[in-house]
Amino acid sequence: MAEPKKTTKTSTPKSEKPAASVTEQLAAKRQDLFESRRSHRAGELVNPRILRTTRKEIARLMTAKRAAELAGKEGN
Repeated sequence: MAEPKKTTKTSTPKSEKPAASVTEQLAAKRQDLFESRRSHRAGELVNPRILRTTRKEIARLMTAKRAAELAGKEGN
């Protein structure tokens, strides 16, 4: 039989992302949410589930940012 593929994880875990990167991503997601809401009101949004997923992504980024803040306070 064929040997199973060996996969390696190359991306950094979410908890190890730099704070500046998380802040930039958070700002971009908030802008996306704003534009999606505007499109939804105008009736132009094809997939309204984007609103929910964007809100959840914002929450994940805010959680990662807060975890980094708390980790920094523990380190001091």
